[in-house]
Amino acid sequence: MLTSRFMMMVMLLQLGVSVFAQSDNITLANEYFQQGAYDKARVLFDELALDRRNVAQINSNYIATLKHLNDHKALQKYFQRINEWFPGSIAYKVDEATYYFEIADTKTFEKQIDALRKEYSANSFQLSIIGQELAARQLYQSAATFFIQARAVSEMPTSYALELARIYSLLNKKELMVDEYLTYAKENRQNAAYIKNIFQNLLEKEDDLTYLETALISRMQKEPEDRTYPDLMIWVELQRKNFYGAFVQARALDKREQGAGQETARVGRIALDNESWEDAITIFDYLATTYTEPASQAQYRKLLIEAKEGKVKNTFPVNRSEILTLSREYSKLYVDAGPNNYTFEALRSMAHLHAFYLNEIDTAAIVLRFLINTPRVSKSLISQCKMDLGDIYLLKNQPWESTLLYSQVEKENRDSPLAYEAKLKNARLHYFTGNFSLAKSHLDILKRATTREISNDAIDISVLISDNTYLDSTDVVMQAFANIELMIFQNRIDRAETMLKQMIAQHKGHSIIDEVYWKLADIALKAGKFEEAVSNLEKITQEYAYDILADDAAFKIARITEEQVGDTVKAKELYEQFLLAYPGSMYAADARNRFRKLRGDFGGTVN
Repeated sequence: MLTSRFMMMVMLLQLGVSVFAQSDNITLANEYFQQGAYDKARVLFDELALDRRNVAQINSNYIATLKHLNDHKALQKYFQRINEWFPGSIAYKVDEATYYFEIADTKTFEKQIDALRKEYSANSFQLSIIGQELAARQLYQSAATFFIQARAVSEMPTSYALELARIYSLLNKKELMVDEYLTYAKENRQNAAYIKNIFQNLLEKEDDLTYLETALISRMQKEPEDRTYPDLMIWVELQRKNFYGAFVQARALDKREQGAGQETARVGRIALDNESWEDAITIFDYLATTYTEPASQAQYRKLLIEAKEGKVKNTFPVNRSEILTLSREYSKLYVDAGPNNYTFEALRSMAHLHAFYLNEIDTAAIVLRFLINTPRVSKSLISQCKMDLGDIYLLKNQPWESTLLYSQVEKENRDSPLAYEAKLKNARLHYFTGNFSLAKSHLDILKRATTREISNDAIDISVLISDNTYLDSTDVVMQAFANIELMIFQNRIDRAETMLKQMIAQHKGHSIIDEVYWKLADIALKAGKFEEAVSNLEKITQEYAYDILADDAAFKIARITEEQVGDTVKAKELYEQFLLAYPGSMYAADARNRFRKLRGDFGGTVN
């Protein structure tokens, strides 16, 4: 009895030693393989491959080793052995088929693929597994045939759409890819944003979007009740920045679903954010006329006036009588609709017009104080009005009153976008008054922990200070430029322009000069002196071609030519030149869309 137990222990110990030894050999063989020492790896793999328990751990590297050594007979023997050991393993069968594909033995490869197809012809799940295995080995065309067969067997025409779409993408068969993604989107409407992100990454050319548009129209005609396709159609037009086309689709969708115009309003807001003023005006005018329920009416009228305001403010020189008209429209909206969130915002916009465009600072302050002291006004709007009032004190050259209001807003709205905006205004104030170190301490915080828009503004001011003070220990030139920026903010334009020109004469070699030309161009643009604006911007593109403002200046020249001068032929040429000169610019996508629109890609006039 004792002897038998002892013998059992010895056997178990020997088995353990054997297992540990094999494990060590597997590790060593794989290390040799990783190092490219294929002969050494082969010796160990040959021994290990005789034990079926090792196959899972050595299979891929052993096959690769034999391929590197061109030992095809050994490979074929290995495949025969593991097929006998594991007759039901799809992965090992696909490994063998892949081998014949790689050595260009097409006949044997196709024979094995056909055998797999027949063996699992009635099992959609197993067919899909084969498709996955083939795709993992980059045999995409064969993988697609198995997913198609799996779909047919499942009798579900939408199954495996995502797998097929990914395969067609890898095969660069974009039309088939689009069809499969649309099939997937139809059955998985909750993943619409996911599909849009994929399309945004994969459909880079106008031809791609055109095919998607054609496919969507076809499906909309066949399935007019399905919302998936109109929603994607709107997305297509928004990618093109064809806001009117998106509006037409959104309007039809809202009518069909008998909503309150939410989809159309969404398109209108996107047009507004993209400064497509005419399109935004058209959209919100339609909404304000069509939807007369009081809450909707107030919202859409406010947005309509906002769109008109955008157009007026960006048509130079700004027409004072049109600003007065806008002020009256905001006031009438408040009278007609009564006090509510939209009309309170309208009064705030009206105050801004009086302060910065009509030079009626006291009127603006009265309106803002009214809003601040009205109980029904939201906390966030009160904070915005306080910051506006701080700006008005800065207009009146009372910076201490300004900073008190900014600091109050920051304290009342800690760790929120409003607090960050207030901190940015305080940083700008410190910049205006020459306290650059304090300004930078605020800006450094804002660069890390804020919204993208505020972060970008903070970075711009911080870079401006850093780039133009490191060679000037007294900060005299930077201080002069900051003083000029304050004058521009306070609408003391003539004096600011004179001082900017003096800076060019007195500090010709200073790094601030490209910024000086930029400010002069902006002043000329707003005065309606378009040739002068372009001339100053060209100074930047020619004399400071490798500086940070070069692409900004080139893009602005094209926009002035298109929007202010109205020379669409020249503008199209300038956008094309911009894309060649600055392909990596943040303005490249916008420039490309503008170029295509001027070329007539979206149904416009071809120049």
